[in-house]
Amino acid sequence: MLTKEEFQAKLAGGPLFLDGATGSNLQKAGMPKGCCTEEWVLNNPDALVALQRRYAAAGSDIIYAPTFQAQPIALERVGLAGKCEEINARLVELSRSAAPDCLIAGDLTTLATFCDSWDEGNFDLLVENYSRQIRGLLAGGCDLLVGETLLYPQEAEAIFTAAEMEGASCAMYSFTMQSDGSLFSGRDAGPVLRELEETGAAAVGFNCVAADMMTPYLITKLRRDVKGPLICKPNAGVPVIGSDGIPFYPQSPEEFAAIVRQCHANGANILGGCCGTAPDFISAVKNSL
Repeated sequence: MLTKEEFQAKLAGGPLFLDGATGSNLQKAGMPKGCCTEEWVLNNPDALVALQRRYAAAGSDIIYAPTFQAQPIALERVGLAGKCEEINARLVELSRSAAPDCLIAGDLTTLATFCDSWDEGNFDLLVENYSRQIRGLLAGGCDLLVGETLLYPQEAEAIFTAAEMEGASCAMYSFTMQSDGSLFSGRDAGPVLRELEETGAAAVGFNCVAADMMTPYLITKLRRDVKGPLICKPNAGVPVIGSDGIPFYPQSPEEFAAIVRQCHANGANILGGCCGTAPDFISAVKNSL
């Protein structure tokens, strides 16, 4: 695993490019809606490998392993909690095989779907779940960790604690937040990100925020507090719900790239895409810079 300093040194030559959406693209490749993504990927590895190879070819420097909800509390619903470490390790190894020249990030996320992750009384539960997941991610050989789509500061604190316990030295944190810069817990995001940065985060920022006219302003606002690497991984616009109940993201790769380019000009230097994006979006962003 990289150290925080080694990771940040890679930014000396310019911005780093992340990948884009995983789940929605796997659904296009045949993954049923509502299934356990991690289990489906292990049973259908070719779909993931093909997608991640396309991200690597598009210019992604960092690929997120598909371990978004590979925590014991989430895997319990499909009877796989006992294999948490093994599943995380195998998914990192699979991503490495798909993109050997990219950095592979072990992906962790909010546990709000499975417990009251904002409740201080559940802090030990969060740490236990993240610790087991991180143990597997490290066993698989990930280069860094990323806590993404986080909702509450306590989730980031639990990931940080678990990472320390397991000896993981490099972690990024990104929250989903509102366009005015507030977290969905109600706190202002800037001070929260600054606290994480001061505690030792390698990079902080946001993901799963609509790329629109307010997104570059959000970067400017966060830059008032964040001094180091700043993550910008937005959605392809505001989703429109179709008659089939499936959200559609309206932006073209070029429209998306124009907004992310402005975000870079305003201070973001780790750039990628979230919901509604695909390899051609990452290629468009990289070409626009």
